[in-house]
Amino acid sequence: MARDISASLDGAELIPIAKALKSGAGASADVIGIIFPVYMFGLPLIVADFLKGLTVKSGAYVFAVATYGGAQGRALQMAGDILKRRGIALDAGFSVLMPGNYTPLYGAIPEEKQKEMFDKEPVRVKEIAERVRRRETGIMEGSPAIPNFLLYALLYRGGSSQIRKSDRYFWADEKCTRCGLCEKVCPVSDIRLEDGRPVWLGHCEHCMACLQWCPPEAIQYKKSTAGKRRYHHPLIKAADIMGERS
Repeated sequence: MARDISASLDGAELIPIAKALKSGAGASADVIGIIFPVYMFGLPLIVADFLKGLTVKSGAYVFAVATYGGAQGRALQMAGDILKRRGIALDAGFSVLMPGNYTPLYGAIPEEKQKEMFDKEPVRVKEIAERVRRRETGIMEGSPAIPNFLLYALLYRGGSSQIRKSDRYFWADEKCTRCGLCEKVCPVSDIRLEDGRPVWLGHCEHCMACLQWCPPEAIQYKKSTAGKRRYHHPLIKAADIMGERS
């Protein structure tokens, strides 16, 4: 989504959030877009941290795009609330249905279903880009407010505080080849190799990159992921993820 929206906006600069957090979350552009997935019907913790430190130039147009696999929850509203406390208006919030990747609960959806979503994505990108060019404001896409809030309240409020320590439930089974790819794709350097096998360090973002990208599917979460189909977007390569981490 970020790449396609960038291309539709005449090649806007792409800055990975993990990288921006290290260098300072400041943006001097006239138009700023924040693209992120929905986690537990809310914001990923790393995105919330980024927004809490974000500075923008006066008069900048700020928009957000949330991709989701089930329901949008309150991710966009959370982003708007955080920015508002910083004196920044979230001018527009868009949501886009894409395949989910939370393997502890479900495996990857069939490829034909994925393709249906991918085929619709260029249409949504064009629509979002056109509305951004027109600097439309007051947009906050999402499903009905009450179900969104209930899902957020039930899962995100209690569960998000446990995310960074949730990596104690990741483990590598006997299929591990000691290739080290899990360490390289982790966006927050939460994995260290000991004797060639992964050890998690306690500051996880629960993005599932290590599990999804493991070539032999050796990385598991608790006892719930063995045998479930993994997912990552077919046009994204491991090298792309490693580059975004730098």
